[in-house]
Amino acid sequence: MFRTKTCGELRGANVGETVVLSGWVDSARDHSGVFFVNLRDRYGKTQTVFDAAADAALFESVKTLRNEDVVQITGEVIARPDGLVNPDMATGEIEVKAQKLVVLNRSEVVPFLPSAPEVPADELRLKYRYLDLRRAEMQRVLTLRHRVVKTMRDFFDENDFLEVETPILGKSTPEGARDYLVPSRVSQGSFYALPQSPQLYKQLLMIAGYDRYVQVARCFRDEDLRADRQPEFTQLDIEMSFIEMEDMIGLLDSLVARLMKEIKGVDIPLPLPRISYDEAMERFGHDAPDLRFGMELKDVTEIAKTVDFKVFRAVAESGGRVRGINVKNAADQFSRRDIDGLTTWTAEQFGAKGIVWFKVDADGKLTGTSAKNFSEEALEAIGAKLEAEPNDLLLFSCGDFTLTCRVLNGLRRRLAAQLKLYDPEEMNFCWVVNFPMFDWDEEENRWVATHHPFTAPLVEDLPKLDGDDDAIRSIRAQAYDLVLNGYEAGGGTIRIHDPAIQNKVFGLLGMTRETAKEQFGFLVDALQFGAPPHGGLALGLDRVVMLFAGVDNIRDCIAFPKTAKASDLMTGAPSEVAPKQLAELAIKSTVEPKTDEKADA
Repeated sequence: MFRTKTCGELRGANVGETVVLSGWVDSARDHSGVFFVNLRDRYGKTQTVFDAAADAALFESVKTLRNEDVVQITGEVIARPDGLVNPDMATGEIEVKAQKLVVLNRSEVVPFLPSAPEVPADELRLKYRYLDLRRAEMQRVLTLRHRVVKTMRDFFDENDFLEVETPILGKSTPEGARDYLVPSRVSQGSFYALPQSPQLYKQLLMIAGYDRYVQVARCFRDEDLRADRQPEFTQLDIEMSFIEMEDMIGLLDSLVARLMKEIKGVDIPLPLPRISYDEAMERFGHDAPDLRFGMELKDVTEIAKTVDFKVFRAVAESGGRVRGINVKNAADQFSRRDIDGLTTWTAEQFGAKGIVWFKVDADGKLTGTSAKNFSEEALEAIGAKLEAEPNDLLLFSCGDFTLTCRVLNGLRRRLAAQLKLYDPEEMNFCWVVNFPMFDWDEEENRWVATHHPFTAPLVEDLPKLDGDDDAIRSIRAQAYDLVLNGYEAGGGTIRIHDPAIQNKVFGLLGMTRETAKEQFGFLVDALQFGAPPHGGLALGLDRVVMLFAGVDNIRDCIAFPKTAKASDLMTGAPSEVAPKQLAELAIKSTVEPKTDEKADA
C-alpha cells in the first residue's frame, strides 16, 4: 500500500507506530549527519528524519532528493525532542524516523515552489496551474468551495428539492450576453449555444410539475472579463412553483444562515435586511450596496439652486442632481494633491468633470477653494445636510442622476477600503428588491428587460403595461438580489406564468408574435398548457466562495480558470483546429492561419 497515514494526521498519540507516508518533498535540509525532509500532501506536512548513523546507504539516497519529488517514506513515529516542537505545524509535536525511502517520481526544477511564501506572478500561476494548485492557499479555497457546495446540496435536499441536469447544448436566444456557439456537424450551417443559464429549462421543469428544482449548473457567457467574472462559471440554480417573492427570500435567508453557521461558525439574525432599488440608489449610488460602513449619499440639489457657485446652480436648475458624501474624520489625511488625484481618478473611471470638496475646520465651518463661492448660510445648510463635524472631508458630484451615482459609489468604495472603515472578515448581507422592470435603450430606441423578458411585474403595476412611456418606466419587477459586501451574490425573479401577460411584455420589448414564437416558441407553447405560478434565483457560486474565502479574484476559487482574454495558458485553449475538422462542420475561417514567423512575432 502506498500510505497508511496522510501527512496531516499524525499526532502525539501515534508515537511508536510504524507508518507509511506518500507525498511531495516540500523541503529538505542537511544538518551534518541528520537529514530532514518535510513531506507534503493536501492534508498537511510531516517532518521525516534520516540519520546517517542508523543507515548510511539510506542517508546517501535521501541526499539526491529535490523539491517536488514524489516519494514514499516508511518509518517510526517519534516525539520531537524537548524545545523542538513546532507549534506552526499540526503535526509539529512528532516526526517520523525514516527506515525506508522509495522515489515514486522525480521532478524537474519547478518554475516556482508551491511552498514559497511569495505568490508567483499570475501568468506563471496559470501556465503551471497544477503547481499553483499545490499551494496551501489554493487547497484551502478549493476545500472551502467543496464545503459550500455540500452545505448547499444538503440544505436543498432537506427541503425536498430535486437536482435535475439541464442541457449544455441548447438554442441561441436573445436578451442576454453574447452566446458561445457550437456548430452542428449533422445539421450543417446550424449552431447550438452553450447555456448562459438554465433559465428556460428550469421554467419548463416547473410547467412539467417538478415544483422544487436545484442544480449546480455550468454557465457560459462570451463577454469582457474582470476580477469577478469568467467566460465559464458555476451558479447554484433554483426554481420553485406556487410561491411568491417572500417565499424565495425566506428560503434563501435560511440558506445564508446555514452557510454562515457551517462555514464561518457564526449565527446571524434573520430575516436579512432589505431595501428597495430606489432606496439603494439614493443612499448608496449602487444596486449592490456595501453596508459595512456609512458614508451614505446626501442630496443638496435644493440648496444648490440658491447658491452663486455656477457649477452647482446650473446643474440643479437644469434638472440634474448635486449629491455628496461625508468622509468622517479624514480631512487631515488628504492633501490638496490627494484630492486632485481623486478628481483625476473619477474623470478616468466615470467621466466626471470634477469633484467639489470641503474640509471642516475645528470650529465646524466648511473650508476649501470653492468655499468663497458660497454664502455662510449655504455652507451651514450643506454642512447640516451632511452632518459635518470637525475634520470631516465632504466630497460632491453634480450631473445627471446616473453620473452622481457612479462617481460617489466609486469614491465611497475606494475610500472605505483605503481608510480601512470595515473589517474584511465581516460578512454583511442584504436584499435589494423592486427593481425597474424596463430600461430604455437609446441606441436601439426601444425598451429592454432589466433582468430578462420572463420577469413578472409587481401585481399592483400590471395595469401600467397598457400605459404610456412614463407608466412603463415606473413598472417595478418582482425581482430580488442577494447582496454580500457590496457584490451581487445572486439574483432572481418571479416569472410570468400567464401567456397573455408574457405576450404583452414581448410586445413592449419590440417583439412581434412571430419573432417571439421563433425565438421562444417552446416556452410560449408550454405556458399554454397549465403553467403554475413560479419563480427562482441563481447564486454565483464562484463569487460566493470568493467572498467566504476572503480573496479578491474568482480565479482563485476555480481550479482551472481563464485569463482576462478568455484563454487557458496551461492547455493553450482556444487553439486552431485542423482544416479537416472545419470541413466536416462546413465552416471556413476568415482569419489567416498563423505561420511560424507570425507566431514568433
